Amino acid sequence: MFARLLSAAVLTCAVVSSGSAGETSATKIMLVGTQPDHPWATHMYLHECRMLAQCLRLTPGVEAVVVEDWPRDPLALQRVTSLVYYSRPAGDIVLSQGHRAQFEKLMDEGTGFVAIHWATDADPQRGADYLNVLGGWFNFAHSGLKITTGPLRQLNQDHPICRGWKEYPLHDEIYLNLKFHQQARPLVTIEVDGKDQTVAWTFERPGPHPGRSFGTTLGHFHENFEIEAFRRFLVNGILWTAKVDVPPHGAAVDVGDADLKLPPEPKTEKP
Repeated sequence: MFARLLSAAVLTCAVVSSGSAGETSATKIMLVGTQPDHPWATHMYLHECRMLAQCLRLTPGVEAVVVEDWPRDPLALQRVTSLVYYSRPAGDIVLSQGHRAQFEKLMDEGTGFVAIHWATDADPQRGADYLNVLGGWFNFAHSGLKITTGPLRQLNQDHPICRGWKEYPLHDEIYLNLKFHQQARPLVTIEVDGKDQTVAWTFERPGPHPGRSFGTTLGHFHENFEIEAFRRFLVNGILWTAKVDVPPHGAAVDVGDADLKLPPEPKTEKP
């Protein structure tokens, strides 16, 4: 009942998709997207968050909630075990003046954190703090990008995030030369112009309440979210940060065509 009331409250101020689990013992994962800011079929933040939420709900005991930008109702953050951003630069959202205290409290309590693609970015003035949360940091001050196709290479095939999928070629926008925390662990790489670029990593945050962070710079094109192996890679990563056991063959990610299909592209009026 509490989860249903909470979902209704958040719906009044944000885009929300609540999980079917109504018990307070459920593992609550919050996915956060922002409004479109790139050409259609790229950076489809809220659409992909809703799709990933559908995948997460296939794991027993998981409740997935989708909100836009940041939950306006502080109660919405209660019981959140992992906060997942697929959005514009998430470092500038979570470390903003209005959200920083709540966010740092969550991190201090051991809440998991995930940043996908552009969400790995933060303004340079917030970069050092974001690095200490996510373990990796993209910004044009020190990074670049290139669209290319290449095989993804798993550096640790025994890691739970690598369960249930094998190395495969992916066409994506690759972020180059990120900065990493010394305790971050590269997990997946792709070769770009003869150099291996880390495109996914894990970071086990130290402290009295250790937390897990997972970052990946992949996810520019919507078509990649249609790939089962890509969805499993992301869902495995989210579950790992929430300290949910990832099944030996990886998380269930079978969703229907309706969940994957993009809505019609909005028509723009000609001047």
